[in-house]
Amino acid sequence: MKILKIVAQWLFILCLPVLLLTASIGGAVNSLWLYKYGFAKYNVGQTTGLAPAELEKAARGLISYFNSGDETINITVTKDGQPFTLFNEREVGHLRDVRGLFRLDYKLFLGTFAYALVYAGLSLFWWRERRRLALGLVGGGGLTLALTVALVLGALFDFDRLFWQLHVISFANDLWQLDPARDYLIMLFPQGFWYDAAMFCILATAIGAVILGGVGWWSLRKNRAAGL
Repeated sequence: MKILKIVAQWLFILCLPVLLLTASIGGAVNSLWLYKYGFAKYNVGQTTGLAPAELEKAARGLISYFNSGDETINITVTKDGQPFTLFNEREVGHLRDVRGLFRLDYKLFLGTFAYALVYAGLSLFWWRERRRLALGLVGGGGLTLALTVALVLGALFDFDRLFWQLHVISFANDLWQLDPARDYLIMLFPQGFWYDAAMFCILATAIGAVILGGVGWWSLRKNRAAGL
C-alpha cells in the first residue's frame, strides 16, 4: 500500500502541470476578450478591412466551431457592403486540424482533472493523509513553475522558431503554411497575437501553480503547528 501511495502521489505531481496548462489553453481558446484584444493591438480591422462588429462575429464563429461537432467551418462576414465567405478551402482544412488539437487539450484537461479529484478524495477521506496531499500540491506547483520559466525563456529567446517547430510536430500536412497577403486566418491572427496568447497561457498556468502550491504550503504549516 505504501508503494501505491508513493506512485499515486508522483502521478498527482506530474498531472498538475498538464492540468494547469491545458486549463489555461482551453480558457484562451474560448476567451472572446483575448481575440478582441489581439484584433485591437495589431490593427486587424485595418489589415482585413473588416469592421469591429464583423471581427467579433468571426471570433464568435471560431469559438463556436472549436466547441462544435461540425465537420467544417463556414463564417460569412460583410466587407464594403458585400457578404463573403471568410475562410478558403485551405484555411478550413487547417482549422479542422487545429480543432483536433484543442479537443486533445480538452481530453487531457478532463483526464488530469479527474485524476486530481480522485487522488485528493482518497488522500482526504480514505487514507487520511493530508500531509501527503499537501506535499503533492507543493511539488506539483513547483514543477509547474519551473516549466513555465523554461517556456518563458524559450519564447523570449526565439519564439518564431518554437512556433514553427510546434507546427511541424503538430500537423501532418502543410495547410498551416498560409499567405498573409490573401489568407484571412493569418490576417486575423498575426505572429504577434500568438506570442501574446502564449504568454497569457503561461501566466495563467503560473498563477494556478502559485495558488495550488500556496494551498499546499499553508496546509503543511498548519499541520506542523498542530503537531501532525
